[in-house]
Amino acid sequence: MINGLLHALVLDEQGGARPIESTSELNNWQPGQGKLWVHMDYSQSEAVQWLKSQSHLTDYELDSLIADETRPRITATTNGHMLFLRGVNLNPAQSPEDMVSIRLFISENILITTRKRRLLSVQDIIASLKANSGPCNISELVCSITQKLTSRMQSVIDSLDETLDEFEEEIDEPSKKFDNQGLSQLRRQTIALKRYLKPQKEALSSMVNNHYPWLLDDDKAKLNETTNLLIRYLEELDSSIERAQIIQQTITNQVSEQLNQRMYVMSVVAALFLPLGFLTGLLGVNVGGIPGTENPYAFSAFVIFLIVLTGGIGVYFKNKNWL
Repeated sequence: MINGLLHALVLDEQGGARPIESTSELNNWQPGQGKLWVHMDYSQSEAVQWLKSQSHLTDYELDSLIADETRPRITATTNGHMLFLRGVNLNPAQSPEDMVSIRLFISENILITTRKRRLLSVQDIIASLKANSGPCNISELVCSITQKLTSRMQSVIDSLDETLDEFEEEIDEPSKKFDNQGLSQLRRQTIALKRYLKPQKEALSSMVNNHYPWLLDDDKAKLNETTNLLIRYLEELDSSIERAQIIQQTITNQVSEQLNQRMYVMSVVAALFLPLGFLTGLLGVNVGGIPGTENPYAFSAFVIFLIVLTGGIGVYFKNKNWL
């Protein structure tokens, strides 16, 4: 088989699928044999060469299937349509916001999908086909891919909300050091997710509102539910972004308030000791005529005077509610 060919399945229109076992069988496939789904890893050179050999793929469609970066959208082509989708990255040791791209070439008889990184949603559909409970045609298959990609985002959205709840609890605990770096990372994750989900919602809405030969009217209701679910996720992401901004603003205000309080205390202390500093500096000049130099009780009297003066200033500040 072709290196990079992840699977090639012929749908039996009963919820199951028959795998294609050899390259020659794949190359000799005819529409009369059933609807074909080919799933490939475009990072493998043999997979790219097979795609180039397909007469129904134009240069534009080929370039789209193997492009390094894609934006979610649906585009009409010569022999069908190109659909670009993104799913959250649930692979081990990966960040969910680093969304995995899947590219679809769709016609009435064949669906070609390409990816670089593994998508669990595709594995779920293959498992359902093996259990004879999967999609029966190209229309259902495309709707299943979009539904699985969207539904798997729920855990990531819930995780963001739970993390925000923890940050909000930390605000009420001044003794605990706030994780500013963690909040910044969460904001970046939320913004990155929204970056791809918004155009993906527009692509799905276009599929619902327009006519496509391979998309059955009965499946548009399912696709509409998927679109509504994606809209809800976008609303939750917007809410998460606003909550994160409020948390950041609250932390900034708390830090500013603490700084102002400390500056206020320092100003009051400076005001208390300003007269003392003036008097001690005045009596400390090294010139003749300083009073009390010959009196043994002059220093004690001066210290008592300074204490009384400081106490008087403190009482004055207290009456003015400055302390």
